[in-house]
Amino acid sequence: MPRTPKQDTELLEAALIGFQHKRDQVEQKIAELRSQIGGHPAAAPAPAAPATGASAPKKRTMSAAARRRIALAQKKRWAAFKAGQGAKAPAPKPKKRVISAAGRARIVAATKKRWAAYRKAQEAKAG
Repeated sequence: MPRTPKQDTELLEAALIGFQHKRDQVEQKIAELRSQIGGHPAAAPAPAAPATGASAPKKRTMSAAARRRIALAQKKRWAAFKAGQGAKAPAPKPKKRVISAAGRARIVAATKKRWAAYRKAQEAKAG
C-alpha cells in the first residue's frame, strides 16, 4: 500500500531527530578525545537547536492510542492483502489411480518372466 504524504513527512521527521541525536553523541565523543589528546578540556561545539525546541532530544514514546491505531491499520492492510491473495481457489488434488486385478496380474506375470530369464542367464554364466 502506498504511503500518504503525511506518513512520509512523519517518518522523515523521526529520522531527522534520530540522526541529530546520533550527531550530538558523536560530537561529544570527539570533544572527549580532543581533551584527552590536548591534555585540557576543549570547548564542546554548540549543539544545533533541536527541531522541538528542547535542550536535548528526548526519547520518543508513543501513546497507547497511537500504537493501537498503527496495529489496527496494519491488520487492515494484511486483511486486504490476504483477501486479494485468497481469491485463487487451490487446485483439487488428482484422484489416486487404482489398478485393476487384471492389470496387476499382468504385471506379476511379466515380473516372474523377467526374473526367470535373469536366473536362467545367471545359471548359464556359472555353469
